[in-house]
Amino acid sequence: MKQVGIVGWRGMVGSVLLQRMIEENDFDDISAHFFSTSSAGAAGPVIKGKCDKLKDANSLSALAEMDIIITCQGGDYTKAIYPALTNSGWQGYWIDAASALRMDDNACIILDPVNRDNIDRAVKAGMKLFVGGNCSITLSLMGLAGLIKADLIEWMSVMTYQSASGAGAKQVREFIAQSAYISQHLSADELTASGSVLPLVNKVSELINSAGMPVENFGVPLMGSIIPWIDSDLGDGNSREEWKGEAETNKILGLASGTIPVNGLCIRVGVIRCHSAAITLKLKREVSEAEFAELVTHSHPWVNYIPNNKQESVSKLTPAAISGSLQVGIGRYKKMSLNNEPVYSVLTVGDQLLWGAAEPLRRMLNILLGKI
Repeated sequence: MKQVGIVGWRGMVGSVLLQRMIEENDFDDISAHFFSTSSAGAAGPVIKGKCDKLKDANSLSALAEMDIIITCQGGDYTKAIYPALTNSGWQGYWIDAASALRMDDNACIILDPVNRDNIDRAVKAGMKLFVGGNCSITLSLMGLAGLIKADLIEWMSVMTYQSASGAGAKQVREFIAQSAYISQHLSADELTASGSVLPLVNKVSELINSAGMPVENFGVPLMGSIIPWIDSDLGDGNSREEWKGEAETNKILGLASGTIPVNGLCIRVGVIRCHSAAITLKLKREVSEAEFAELVTHSHPWVNYIPNNKQESVSKLTPAAISGSLQVGIGRYKKMSLNNEPVYSVLTVGDQLLWGAAEPLRRMLNILLGKI
């Protein structure tokens, strides 16, 4: 039985990973060891009625006993531990949620419903480093898998609308605290008063911009607003999050850099969980909605095509409807009026804590175990 170390299991992504592994009985086929960077020796999670002590996540000797390590501990941990561990002679498999090593020449970005062939080739070639992709990119590619497999995409412009939880647990709490701050300063009479709503709107606007608004983690209000920049400034008009779009898309698909041009904007929006992406696609030929729906629905089991009508779009193609689900929704497919070119718009919505983060990790574990 393979010895599998799990690091970062208490964080947001790690907690979802643990939940999914329990749901899918993944612990039946491995000997699991839980690691901590701060609580070594304390009690670990209860798995199958058993609770072992936590191992030290900074101990190279303890980590070296593992055949496979799955980490959701973050990029700083990866950069500190992975080189030291491999330099010590460890030859196990490292499965990572962080972005630190995604673009490493020796890394394979994992999204098996889209790039299983690439993953299998990497395993066969002896690759040991497998990394989850950027959440908004993986969800978009999950929705577009049918077009990708048919080699129909010439270029993409991707406008992402990313949830608060994509920024981290502290940001989620702050977003909810921002909502609570506004509610606490509004009376029932103000909310139910007849007459003009403008005084209420003005008061809320003042509260959003007031000194008491919690903004320690986001830096600015998200409640009642957007944040039109995610990740660092590359100095060329792009954020690092936007740069990832083209770089990671082509690497995931096993293509040379720039083969499929991907541009766009990444925006943080007032949603708890689920990333959405409004995508403009230049296809290599005309694709009717009927053909598009067939390509999408036959690509893999975790995509749900929503016909382009108002009723189904507003009820099924939303974060409220999709949050917590493994299904990635795709809809609003229509041709754009651009000189009769095969340019189309589409909207994807998916839970970034599942297919955008945790699910590719647990599936990679099962690929290595020969289970899927």
